Amino acid sequence: MSDKLILEGACWKFGHNIPTDLITPTHIMWKRADEMAKHVLETADPDFPKYVKPGDIIVAGRNFGCSSGRALAAKALKATGIGCIVTELFARTFYRNGHEIGLPLLEISGVHEIVEPGDRLRVDIKQGTVENRTSGKSIEGRPPSGFLLDMLEAGGLIPFMKASPEYFSRAVTRELTS
Repeated sequence: MSDKLILEGACWKFGHNIPTDLITPTHIMWKRADEMAKHVLETADPDFPKYVKPGDIIVAGRNFGCSSGRALAAKALKATGIGCIVTELFARTFYRNGHEIGLPLLEISGVHEIVEPGDRLRVDIKQGTVENRTSGKSIEGRPPSGFLLDMLEAGGLIPFMKASPEYFSRAVTRELTS
């Protein structure tokens, strides 16, 4: 693993139960990803699409990405250039969609309580840790599985499949013979 799964940036803090419909409202759904990025999360925080910078880190509570499971929500967030998203708990479909496009995600119970908007954070996806460099607080959770870490390192599912065809041929063979 390289250091590309160690990220540092300013914190954008959101609450609990953030649905994909709030992340990418209907009026931006059919735009290109770079155009969606100009409006992503604007209903939750109008400053986010205006001032988010590459490498910034989103922290949210429980159930981030719930509701309709719009795959475009993860793509629109990635298009903003954010470094990663750390939550108490992701909606499962969003969690899968994020990893498939190479967007680093981390779940850590209690993370919402140790950050404030604008805090400087350092996130180590591989170790499952968040360090709040502003307050000095840190927290540890469970990192994603080795498979998901490999997928993130490759840049998402398709680049991972291209880089590791032997892995997928073994998996398909196991599935077909079991």
